[in-house]
Parts: sequence; structure tokens; C-alpha cells
Amino acid sequence: MQESRATLGVDLHLELGGSRLRRGLTDALREAVRSGRLAPGARLPSSRSLAADLGIARNTVADAYADLVAEGWLTARQGSGTRVAERAVAAPDSATAPRPRSPRGPTHSLEPGNPDLASFPRAEWLKSARRALSAAPHEAFGYGDPRGRVELRTALAAYLARARGVRTDPERIVICSGFVHGLRLLAAVLRQRGLRSLAVESYGLDVHWGVAEAAGLRTVPLPFDELGTCTGGLAGTGAGAVLLTPSHQFPMGVPLRPDRRAAVVDWARRTGGLILEDDYDGEFRYDRQPVGVLQGLDPDRVVYVGTASKSLAPGLRLGWLVLPPSLASEVVSAKGGTDWSCGVLDQLTLAEFITSGAYDRHVRASRLRYRRRRDQLVEALASHAPSVRATGIAAGLHAVLQLPPGTEQSVIRAAAWQGLLLHGLSRYRHEDAAAAAEPYDALVVGYGTPPDHAWSGTLDALCRVLP
Repeated sequence: MQESRATLGVDLHLELGGSRLRRGLTDALREAVRSGRLAPGARLPSSRSLAADLGIARNTVADAYADLVAEGWLTARQGSGTRVAERAVAAPDSATAPRPRSPRGPTHSLEPGNPDLASFPRAEWLKSARRALSAAPHEAFGYGDPRGRVELRTALAAYLARARGVRTDPERIVICSGFVHGLRLLAAVLRQRGLRSLAVESYGLDVHWGVAEAAGLRTVPLPFDELGTCTGGLAGTGAGAVLLTPSHQFPMGVPLRPDRRAAVVDWARRTGGLILEDDYDGEFRYDRQPVGVLQGLDPDRVVYVGTASKSLAPGLRLGWLVLPPSLASEVVSAKGGTDWSCGVLDQLTLAEFITSGAYDRHVRASRLRYRRRRDQLVEALASHAPSVRATGIAAGLHAVLQLPPGTEQSVIRAAAWQGLLLHGLSRYRHEDAAAAAEPYDALVVGYGTPPDHAWSGTLDALCRVLP
């Protein structure tokens, strides 16, 4: 048992029993507030001071404070420290404990994976929609080709070749309603071909892994090190296909190294395997020329998947598969006899938006805006949280903020109490990623999400909760 007469603004005796120190400290502090020994508004010592007084790790104290902030017993504000919440103590004649306040709903969001929806180019989109509607042939309003409208497939073939180095023609493009829809079609085809396993990156989106597993494919995570995803051991996984984000790994933010690109293409050629390339934010690269796509190295072994979700808006529900000749007919069959999933008007509008040059103008303007936000984020960290390092910032709409060990969850809880939505890196780690490097504490911060008018306030809220 550990005892301390900690200096908490009052002479308070804390007893921490057992081996679970964090829980014991949390319970002891909660009871001190509940009983009134810690009065509303009383300031608690810093986590460093209390840890030294108790002879325990500072992270244990910080986590206990964060738990009680999340429960409503304590408050934490930059400049005023950690204090007992007002009205946190029940009335003297109350027979029950007070109900702690719940954290308010998010006022600010740094959720990754979203663009600034307020910047959607409504006026230009409307102009394109009017031109497309006026020019559309009558047959466009029928059930349609399951590959999607030829106008959009033609526009995409030209744009992707010019902007991303994709080698294709309109006949090998299939329009889908976003990445998940495209992955569902691909997973069904792969399973029908007899594949049992799909290799994936150790960090990614569980919804993608779930789609593959729902189709009957076991997902096998590849090792990850300080240089990114390791592709050299693909042959040992038993997988017949691999899902990668090679231009800008999600969420870690690093591009796939040239030697590892060569290794995965070599594996696909040698074994007949397929590479599923998710180019989710390839247009947004800031410090040097965009990283070329894997598909350009071997169009016969790589399926290229892109969407308008980051460049325009996810609500459009428009994506595209660029398929090897050997796979195209099977994916078209999996989609069905007609295009049930993608509205013709939006397809025609996007085709016109691309061919008119409006898409390029919008991407350029968005790239400048997001780069400015990224730079402001880095500057704010240097000023207010110099111990927090931002990585993966050469491209995309998010950054990874590396935190001191053991602090990820406490920062997320503190942020929730402050009305700030944050995601921790741990939520993106594959549960079977035993072969990857040891996990570390970090935040995945989506700086594309807030609208322009809320960006400054969101950045201030982030700085308040960082260690």
C-alpha cells in the first residue's frame, strides 16, 4: 500500500492499495471529491508533482486525471491546471453520489479522411451539371452500361494518364460508388477465383478489412517499420493479392519506398498475384512532385482504385476501378447487368467538370488551402507543443502527431471533454499485426476536415490538449 499526504490545496491523505495504481489513484481522487475533502474549484497539483509525491509514474497520474475529467469530476484548462469541477459534490443530505457531467458533443473535429466540405465548388459544379444535362443523349437516362457512362470513363482515362501516370483506356474503367463498393466487387471476384487470403498493411481502415473478410478472404497484415510497409515477405503470407496505399500510406503518411515498390511488383509478376492500389489522396502532394502510381509499372498486375471523395466530396459517391484486361469482364459481371449503383447525372457532371478544366482548378486551389493549414499546424506545434512531432506531412489531408508513451488515450479523453474530436493511431492498427514494429502513441489529425472559418479555433483546441 502506498500513502501520501499530497499537497492538493488541502491536507489530503491518499491511500493507494493493490497493484493497479492507476485505478487506485482514480478511485482515491474520486472519493476525495465525492466526500467533499476536495472542494469544488480546488486546484490539484501537476501530474509531475503528484507522481513524485506518490512515488509512481507521471503517466499514471496523467491518465487518472484524464479519466476523472472525462467523468466530469475534474476540469482541465490550459493556464489554470486541473481543478475539481463546480457542483461536483453532492448536497450533504444526498444519499447518492453526484451524477458526473458528460463531455459535450464535438464543437471541433480533426477526424481524418474528410475534405473541407464547405469548399465544395457549388457554382462550378452547377454550371457543369447544366452543360452536361443539356448535352446528354436520351439514352443516357436508361439503365446504362454497368461499367458506367462512357463520357466519364473517357474523361477519367485522359485525366488519370496526365495527372497520375495511369495507363489505361475507357474500356477498362468501371465506375463504382466509392472505394468500399469497388473493394466489395474486387473481393467477390478474388474469392470466386479461389483466393483465401488478402495481404494488407498493418495500419489502415477496419472497414476495408471487414469488406474483405465478409467476402471470405482472411486479411494478413504485412510488417511495418520506420521506412513504411515491408513488401519483401509477401511470398510467405500465402496471399494471392495485396491491398496497398503506396503513394501516401494511410494513416502513417509515408510513400512506399522504390525498392519495396519493385519488390511487390516482382512478387505479382512471379506468382500471378494482384495488387489493389488505393490512391485515395494522390492529388494532394505539397513539397515535391506527386509520387507516381504503381499501376504505371505494370497495368496487367495492378488494379488502380480512385474516388472523388477527397478531391471533391464523399457525398457524390463516385469512384473508379482501372482494371487489368484479365479482370475487367469478371468485375463487370460482379457489378451486374446494368449500372444500378451510380447516378447518371453525377457521372455526366463529373465528366464535364473534368473536361472543362474546372476539376484541375479546384484541385489546385484545394492543394494551396490544405498546404497552408498543414504549415499552420506545424507552426502551432512548434510554439505550443514542441515535444510533439508531426510526420507524414508531405502529402494528403492528415498528419500523425507522435505523443509521449502512454498518453494517447488520455489526450483523446481530454479532447472529448473540450469538445474536440480526435482519433488515436491505435484504432487504425490491424489486430493481427504482431509482426509489425512495436506500436507507439500518436494522433491521426485530419486538417482537411474543419471549414475555413473554424480552422483557427480547432487548432487552438488541439494545442490545449497536447502534452
